[in-house]
Amino acid sequence: MNGVYTIFLLILSNIFMTFAWYGHLKMQQTGISSHWPLIGVVIFSWVIAFFEYCCQVPANRMGFVGNGGPFTLVQLKVVQECISLMVFAIMANMMFQHQSLHWNHAAAFICIIAAVYFVFMDS
Repeated sequence: MNGVYTIFLLILSNIFMTFAWYGHLKMQQTGISSHWPLIGVVIFSWVIAFFEYCCQVPANRMGFVGNGGPFTLVQLKVVQECISLMVFAIMANMMFQHQSLHWNHAAAFICIIAAVYFVFMDS
């Protein structure tokens, strides 16, 4: 069950992360934050990033094999990166509709999924 909770928390963490990193760009496009000073944008992103860490840290703790979880450190990192890119692709498509995905993006995602496969192979 720790593996399921870990994956869920990593997905949630990456939603917060993507919004913290790129949400201010969408807010700027809509005029909400277009007059904010850079420090305001940084503080806004840090506040959102706090919630990212509130999900990321428990996910790593409960998912790590040393704490009774199912994943090694390398597996956790590769899974997190895969989730990060999938969440980014979905959110970028939702927030920035003019950023369409192409065949080379699909090929890159296949390579990332292959990386997950290889990291879970027994050596």
